[in-house]
Amino acid sequence: MTGSASAPGEKHSLLLPLLAAGLFVPLFIFRATGPLDFWSSLSLSVAFLGVLALGVDPTYYAFIRRDFRTQTGRKILLGVISAAALYGVFFLGNALSRQVWPSAAEGIGRIYSFKAGASPVRIALLMAFIIGPGEEIFWRGYLQRAWQARWGNTAGWLLASGLYALVHTGSLNPMLVLAALVCGTFWGSLFLKYRSPLMLGVSHTLWDLLVFVVLPFS
Repeated sequence: MTGSASAPGEKHSLLLPLLAAGLFVPLFIFRATGPLDFWSSLSLSVAFLGVLALGVDPTYYAFIRRDFRTQTGRKILLGVISAAALYGVFFLGNALSRQVWPSAAEGIGRIYSFKAGASPVRIALLMAFIIGPGEEIFWRGYLQRAWQARWGNTAGWLLASGLYALVHTGSLNPMLVLAALVCGTFWGSLFLKYRSPLMLGVSHTLWDLLVFVVLPFS
C-alpha cells in the first residue's frame, strides 16, 4: 500500500513554505483578506498553494494518479477510521484540558468564533471541496514529501508538522496552535506510513466537518 514514488523536486521546497506562512499568518491575525471573510480567504489561500504545488513538482500528478488507482476503497476506509480516531483524541483532550487548564475553554471558544457570521452550509462545502483536501495536497502530499526527500523521513515529517502548527500562531491562541500541532503530527505520521493524499484528504475533511459543523466542542 505504501508504494514508491519519484522524489519531488527540491527547488521550491523552501520558497513555497515561506509563501504559505505569508498567507496563513496574516489571515489568522486579521481573519480576512481585503473584502473576503475568513473562510473565503482561507479557501483561496489553500487552493492557490495546492495549484502551485502541483505546478512546481513535475512528479506530483503521477504520484496522485497512482494513489487513486490502487486500493482506493481501503484508503477511503482508513481515512474514515483515522478521522474518527482523531476526533476521539480531541474529545478526550477537550474534556481534560477544561479541567486542568483554566483558559482552555476561552481558547476553544475563540476557535469557534471563526464561524461567526458564516453559514454552516457554506463552511461545510468549503471544507469538503477545498480546505480539507487542499491542505493535504499542500502540507503532506507536497511539502512533507519534499522535505522527506531532502532531509529524511523522520526529519521531514517533524519539520512539516512543526511548520503547520507555526503558521497558526497568528491567531495568538495556544489552543489552536496545539490543535494544529496534534493534527499535523497525526496526519503526517499517516502520510509517513501510507503515502496517500487520498486517505489523508478523506481523514482531514471528515475531521474538519465533525469538529466544526457536525459535533463541535463548543
